[in-house]
Amino acid sequence: MIVAHLDLDAFFAAVEELESPELRGAPLVVGGDPRGRGVVSTANYVARRFGIHSAMSCAEAFRRCPQAVFVRPRMSLYRDYSREVWSIVRDVVPTVEQAGIDEGYLDLGEVAPAFDDARALAEAVQAVVRARTRLTCSLGVATSKVVAKVASDRRKPGGLVVVRPGSEAAFLAPLPLRVLPGVGPRAEERLRGAGIETVGGLAALPDGDPLVAGKVGRMLRDRARGIDPRELEVSTERISISHEETFERDVGDPERLHDELRLMAGRLGEHLRTRGQTARTVTTKLRYPDFSIRTRSTSLPAGTDDAERIGELACSLLDRALRDRPGPLRLVGVGVSGLAGRAQRQLSLRGF
Repeated sequence: MIVAHLDLDAFFAAVEELESPELRGAPLVVGGDPRGRGVVSTANYVARRFGIHSAMSCAEAFRRCPQAVFVRPRMSLYRDYSREVWSIVRDVVPTVEQAGIDEGYLDLGEVAPAFDDARALAEAVQAVVRARTRLTCSLGVATSKVVAKVASDRRKPGGLVVVRPGSEAAFLAPLPLRVLPGVGPRAEERLRGAGIETVGGLAALPDGDPLVAGKVGRMLRDRARGIDPRELEVSTERISISHEETFERDVGDPERLHDELRLMAGRLGEHLRTRGQTARTVTTKLRYPDFSIRTRSTSLPAGTDDAERIGELACSLLDRALRDRPGPLRLVGVGVSGLAGRAQRQLSLRGF
């Protein structure tokens, strides 16, 4: 297996910088009120130079860096960017296990069976994500998920670390215990109490040692040796379908945008009918010339496969978004989700 772990760099803070370019270069903390009991969700790399990190209290972050800019998390916005990133990644590497809003595993071996090719493929993923979203990501490439995840964190931001077959244990050995997934505060305290300070020390424990007694102990010792048999957990159930169009030149004419959405809605309706499915939620996506993204969604009381209805809703959502922020647009798209079999469909939706 050749697997990569992809981690978006300081994701929430990076999105806020894209949305508000004046924040770039300033120490930025995404989290709660520094005068209250909030905690840091993430901090950009400028703020991290002051020792600010995730899960720290915002009050402590403010004490360390009074000039930091604090912004509240906007999860719906981050989810929009996340969906965009993972859609782009799947265009390059089809098999992906998304482990979180900003991280996941890629089956590189499916596309590039040799390690040299896998490095080039990982570089291509980084390049296309940056080109199309202006976000950076760090990747680790290895023969197992645990080694790939550790590797992705070694050269942030925007780094790429490849751990070739046979070098897993040597790569992990000098690292501190806490970098190993599964070693939490209690396990670390127990191991340190036994004089073990590094991943290599854990890897060297023999089978009879009490510290590796039990399933969890053996699993951690195996991971310290770079052994991790887990496959990617990939859902084969499709939960949404969408179409989008990137224009050669930005488009500001609402009628042209409506026409594009209706064409896409026609393809979506045909897809739903072919598969015997209906959809309850319609989402319109807009990307502006500065690459910022907006989405607007609405949900029906019951599913539909009516292309005309999907098109009407998509155009209405577009108009609503353009009232909030006028065009022109670099890209427009429409998607449907909440998919179900036609047996669950209810008619008479025109009055919605």
